[in-house]
Amino acid sequence: MIQRIQSVFLLLASACSFLLFQFPFATDETVQSSAILNDGVYNLHDNIAMLVLFALGGVLALGALVSFKNRKNQSLIARLAFVANLIGMVLVVALFFNDPAFQSESAPDDGIGAYLPTGAMILIGLALYFINKDEKLVKSMDRLR
Repeated sequence: MIQRIQSVFLLLASACSFLLFQFPFATDETVQSSAILNDGVYNLHDNIAMLVLFALGGVLALGALVSFKNRKNQSLIARLAFVANLIGMVLVVALFFNDPAFQSESAPDDGIGAYLPTGAMILIGLALYFINKDEKLVKSMDRLR
């Protein structure tokens, strides 16, 4: 299963998506009137849509990993994982900047979770590049026969 470089990239992208359950996006102990930072931590558990999107992104990346025998299907599933992570990241940023508590001068400390969605999307993009490269190689070998 893990015999191609895109499989490694998809496994790492899935790990990035699932690590969001452990690491917060931001922390700030001074903000008390915030809807998303009322406990001092901004993480996936603050919004069900973020939770669902990043879990879906991780599961789809794993699904693309196990569908290595059909490259077109693998590419489609990886693209869906990329879109799920992208929508999740947009939702995280939108919820963060629409919170009225962050219009003030205090800036929360960003956590490692703020960078994991970007890492997952980069890894999925690399996996898609290598999937397409393998597909072109197979098509060129079919022409030579």
